[in-house]
Amino acid sequence: MKYYSRHFVKPGDLNPAQRLFGGQLLAWIDEEAAIFAGCQMGTPMVVTKLMSEIDFVSSAFCGDVVEFGFEVVAIGRTSLTVHCEVRNKQTRELIIQVERIVFVALDADGKPAPHNKAGMSLEEARLATQRERELREQRLAS
Repeated sequence: MKYYSRHFVKPGDLNPAQRLFGGQLLAWIDEEAAIFAGCQMGTPMVVTKLMSEIDFVSSAFCGDVVEFGFEVVAIGRTSLTVHCEVRNKQTRELIIQVERIVFVALDADGKPAPHNKAGMSLEEARLATQRERELREQRLAS
């Protein structure tokens, strides 16, 4: 699992029990996963279709840094399914796990549209993403 981004837990993110509010964490997951899916699909025009069972494993507290890990687990013609884990950056303790989050790519009219990984196997998509990253790094280096 690769971890892509982090959030600092602030006082306004807490519930009355002084732990990270679950709804706040889910909002962060939805936003971060949408960014990840959009990058994978080659378009920012994505919507969340489904979040599967959500498993809260442990808590986060004010001052903690939480990090978000994503992995592509299925590729459809217009959709991409990711697995998500959020952990405490300092302790590496798992906070929450979402087995499947399904995103759908949209066209300019808001209708489902094929994306740039449509028709690829997971391995082909992984290699394509790796090539895209290498090309981006080469452009930045020159």
